[in-house]
Amino acid sequence: MTIQERPQAAELTTSFVTSDDGTRIAFHTIGHGPGVVLLHGSMETARNHVTMAEELADAFTVHLPDRRGRGQSGPYGDDYSVRKEVEDLDAVLNETGAHYVFGVSASGVAVLQAARTLPAIHKVAVYEPALLLEDIPQLTGWIDRFDREMAEGKVAAALVTSMLGLRLGPPIMNIMPRGLLTWLTGLLTKSEDKNAKPGDATMRMLAPTLHYEGVLMAELADTLDRFADVQAEVLLLGGSKGLPFLKPALSGLEKTIPHVERIEFPGLDHDASGDVSKRNPAGRPEIVAAELRRFFTAAA
Repeated sequence: MTIQERPQAAELTTSFVTSDDGTRIAFHTIGHGPGVVLLHGSMETARNHVTMAEELADAFTVHLPDRRGRGQSGPYGDDYSVRKEVEDLDAVLNETGAHYVFGVSASGVAVLQAARTLPAIHKVAVYEPALLLEDIPQLTGWIDRFDREMAEGKVAAALVTSMLGLRLGPPIMNIMPRGLLTWLTGLLTKSEDKNAKPGDATMRMLAPTLHYEGVLMAELADTLDRFADVQAEVLLLGGSKGLPFLKPALSGLEKTIPHVERIEFPGLDHDASGDVSKRNPAGRPEIVAAELRRFFTAAA
């Protein structure tokens, strides 16, 4: 059963659905037409893809879930795994009747996993899904140190650990002293905390979610072959300036998934699908949305 709230914005309504384990999942809706679910990536909430939703709202009913553990959705629980992500998505699909899904980074690989088992998913678009195929020990080995630093209240240090472990920053980060990186990150988090508006999800608030993104990536690492049984149509998206360690996944998925198309956007980076913000100045959601419109509109 869905519990309706008063709209939080002029055209955006918020609803709740209950996942299999009883966790309440929030999703925000805009537009009219066939249903599309847009799942956000790491260090984000549903509110980071509002621009993309607005770009599609004239032709689609767009649903923006808060993935569990953030936004208005319930907590992760004690036994988090990709199965929870699939169950949460399944609950939203059953409630909304949507058949089209978009995911980015960690949610992208979760969406592909969902497409293996949920017949309601007819078309899937993913932007740089976080499927690790190379250097797996290095790309997942940061989680223990991250957890220790978070337990000690060292949020800035933990954020640096995740950024270095996942190679998210510019090359200069690899030669800068870790202490300097931590100090600079601490300044950024404090500034963001000071200037945050009601309802904003700051880096400090979202930092704990990185543990679970790491768990998700470790669980699905080196599982390329399983996606050969995805029967939905799949659009693989990425940017020419995207994360280098995810490009093998795009190439591998292109060869593995039966019904697949791949597009690379010149000049775009890993965060291109998200709204433009101080944290994401390189966002180009309108460009990504144009390809989603084409893909989701095309006859099967």
